[in-house]
Amino acid sequence: MRTVDPARHRARRQHIVNTAAELFAARGFERTTTAEICKAAGMSAGNLFHYFPNKRAIFHAVFEDEDDNATKAERLSAARAADDPWAALLDTVDLLAVPAIEPLVPALVMEAMIQAYRDPDLEVLLSRDNDEERSTVTTLLRNAAAAGQIDPALDPDDTAAWVMALIAALYTSAATDPSFSPADQLPTLRLILQRFLRPNSPSEPQL
Repeated sequence: MRTVDPARHRARRQHIVNTAAELFAARGFERTTTAEICKAAGMSAGNLFHYFPNKRAIFHAVFEDEDDNATKAERLSAARAADDPWAALLDTVDLLAVPAIEPLVPALVMEAMIQAYRDPDLEVLLSRDNDEERSTVTTLLRNAAAAGQIDPALDPDDTAAWVMALIAALYTSAATDPSFSPADQLPTLRLILQRFLRPNSPSEPQL
């Protein structure tokens, strides 16, 4: 009986995912064919289907990196338990926003949003991640308000929605505007959040 080397199997599977991600980012899911993925990955269709049953399974795998997801889950959990919720909130915003700097990510995120309307399984996957992220931001906002670190008049749920929208804007702007640089705009995002969330000092005008 032929034995399967788990490390080699994982490496080949990841090679397919990485190759397909580049095509999905450049051409979109619908316009990328299985034949193109096979050609770019340097393998036959039979070999590719040994690792994935279809193109959509490959697309799902782009967003299901177990190591990355586990690391993010650990960092979100640590943030919720942090002694300094304001610092933890800024760290969480960085955690969620910094991937927008990576060249392929904004286009892939946009394509995932489009495909989620047609793919209930993908919609569940993306919603689960988004719910965990927003829940963490909401918890940190509530804890920061209780600690006197942000304006207590802000509703945590509504404010979390705005924080998440600002982060999402990095991805959509990077995907649709070639001149937009997420790396250059991250400091602006942090400044907006600081001015929006922090309580007014006596020298600051009341709006």
